[in-house]
Amino acid sequence: MPKRVAAALALAVAALISHSPGAGAAPSHTPHTPPAHTSPARHVVLIGVPGLRWSDVGPSVTPNLWRLAGSAATGLLSVRAVGTLTCPADGWVTVSAGARSAAGPYCHRPVHITRSAAGAVVGETAWIRHINAGFGPVGLLADAVHRTGGCVNAVGPGAALAAADGRGRVDTYAPAPAALPPGAWARCAVSIVDAGTVGGGDRASAVRRADATVGSVLTRLAAGTGVVVAGVADEGRTPHLRLVLATGPGAAGRYLGSDSTRRANMVILPDLTSTLLASAGIPAPAGLIGTPLLPDTVRPALADSVADLSSEDLAAQTHRRLLPRFFAGFVISQVLLYAAAALALRHGSLRRRRRILSATRLTALVAAAVPVSTYLVNLVPWWHTSRPTFWLVAGIVAADVLVTALAMCGPWRRHLLGPGTVIAALTAAVLAGDLLTGNHLQLNSMMGYSPLVGGRYYGMGNIAFAVLATSTLLAAAGVAQWLEPRAGRRAAVAAVLAMTLTAALLDSWTAWGSDFGGLVAFVPGLATTALLVAGRRVSFLRLQLLRATGMALVLGVAWIDYLRPPSRQTHMGRFFGQLVDGDSLPWLERKFTAMAHTFGNLTLLPVVVVGFLFVLLVLHRPGRAGAGGLRRAYERAPMLRAGLSGAFVTAVVGGAVNDSGIAVPALALAVAVPLALAAAVVALQDATPPRPKVKAFHIRRVYGTLRL
Repeated sequence: MPKRVAAALALAVAALISHSPGAGAAPSHTPHTPPAHTSPARHVVLIGVPGLRWSDVGPSVTPNLWRLAGSAATGLLSVRAVGTLTCPADGWVTVSAGARSAAGPYCHRPVHITRSAAGAVVGETAWIRHINAGFGPVGLLADAVHRTGGCVNAVGPGAALAAADGRGRVDTYAPAPAALPPGAWARCAVSIVDAGTVGGGDRASAVRRADATVGSVLTRLAAGTGVVVAGVADEGRTPHLRLVLATGPGAAGRYLGSDSTRRANMVILPDLTSTLLASAGIPAPAGLIGTPLLPDTVRPALADSVADLSSEDLAAQTHRRLLPRFFAGFVISQVLLYAAAALALRHGSLRRRRRILSATRLTALVAAAVPVSTYLVNLVPWWHTSRPTFWLVAGIVAADVLVTALAMCGPWRRHLLGPGTVIAALTAAVLAGDLLTGNHLQLNSMMGYSPLVGGRYYGMGNIAFAVLATSTLLAAAGVAQWLEPRAGRRAAVAAVLAMTLTAALLDSWTAWGSDFGGLVAFVPGLATTALLVAGRRVSFLRLQLLRATGMALVLGVAWIDYLRPPSRQTHMGRFFGQLVDGDSLPWLERKFTAMAHTFGNLTLLPVVVVGFLFVLLVLHRPGRAGAGGLRRAYERAPMLRAGLSGAFVTAVVGGAVNDSGIAVPALALAVAVPLALAAAVVALQDATPPRPKVKAFHIRRVYGTLRL
């Protein structure tokens, strides 16, 4: 049987290597043809307005922007750079580098711009490049333009930061649009304008001044010049999704997306750099992270689309505000569940014991259904309501009730693993379906990812990976327990491999989950479960071989992604390129540092510590009233041990190889421990005879017939 497991893993390797990168799932957005960058304009202008949001724009307040938006593709700009907040200087430096970068101390003090003939020199460029060693190559934009014999105009101090080359030189500089020589607009293929920061005490006045600058620039441009307007940075202390719009062929009446986010109406800051170069017909240089902006799906009327885009920023704000409170409540409820269960399993008279155990089981199932409920709530547009926070919380509660009811009301409810298997299978199915249909449920989910944080915009997040892997392994164990007495051990192993390998493929492949560390952690866990279902031992040496297999699979996927053109590579392909070039050490250092810092997370650490101690000292420990329930469950359903063992291996490896660190085992335990508790309670219920002796025989007979 181990040979069959090894053969299945080998087939998985072959499938991953032979799978065509472009075939299969489509991205979550469907770019309109022709996109703006397929017919490059001779000239392109970026007008940056740090702090500008769609809620600032209106036909009377910003007439120039409103008219321009009517003939442009419109979208949301995630301005996340290196820190939690992106100051204006960070945003401009990121445009210069084509990758997330930071301005360091120049967020709080201006750079020195020295005029030199028609151009200028940014004096702090060398220091800013030093700050960003290992991040973005500051000056990439201008250097790429210079290699083709072109030049870059800059209007305003922020634009000078973006337009300077690697030595700080700006080809043509002016403090205002009117001061730029008229011939410069036509001479240089790329122009960048700083229209001023929107924010401060008189926001409305700043918006009007920015709109006037936009109007001044538009009157000076030749017909056919491409225009991009973007709120290139945050202002104040609150991150937001910012305004972005772009003109070009096929842009009018469309939303604006990019391959960087795989979303129809959202782009990232480095996409602006890529768009400027692509629009001017300049090849993308190495080190450029962004991809060109793409007119995407048809949008409604301008006023309606502006309202929709503003509501998506509202969703991100609701997520940002609620997330700390949600996880605080989630952790407290987990700890209280374990404490209450420890008391319930040890105390209570015979008369009350069955009622206490039934209540404990129900509470455990409710807790296990919380993760999937945080994704299901995004099926309804709670962010369009007048009270988004209330309806988000109410939606999570309602989804939890429905999932728990489904688990408890079907014919599977009398089986030891039945309700838990239903919840685990539903959780895995929801996340798998989300990967296949465009990742709409993870965005702004309490257990997903936020565009304000910018860790991910598509694919499988680290927290969602922990939920997917754990629920898949436990669902597979439940199916194996049901199959083994009916179809034999081989069928049980085959079912486990089919379910877990499918989930691993969805999690890791670049067209779907694009999860670098997930496969490294998932393969040892799924193989552990499969081997235990097959009746074989899992030695330490086997675990190391399985972990190496997972790493080989990941490198295979990354290599295939690396073979694609640079503009179409994901982070996996770019990492493989860094590995080949010997430049991967800074990336690995950042990942390791981020992972190590998570072990000081006082929010999630209690879930790991208390959950582990609860399993070890309460569920597993024999010799006291109510203790040892998990051992009884193993006797009734030995496949449960296989599922929990695989989940434990995946959680440990996942915590070590993911930059989310302790979040992976914390969420794995948050799924696995309540389901293990529910199974242990059923085992203890069967060992606790009810008072009516006639019914006792009946219940023993039923469980003896139906148990898994």
